[in-house]
Amino acid sequence: MNAEPDKMSPGDVPTPDRLLHAGSEGEFTAEDLVLASGRDVNPKSLAWAERRMAEKGRASMDELLP
Repeated sequence: MNAEPDKMSPGDVPTPDRLLHAGSEGEFTAEDLVLASGRDVNPKSLAWAERRMAEKGRASMDELLP
């Protein structure tokens, strides 16, 4: 185990918070929902996502993302 703290390269800067968070505050598509669920994008999973979006609206994405 290394006792030295991690060092950042001179050009490294932390990613801004606004870029790290994802949620349903913006628009999303059925493909976005499929990818957030960890499924492969195919006609069956896209149909699942479209049904879920129709039933739950924005909550369909909120349930998958922190």
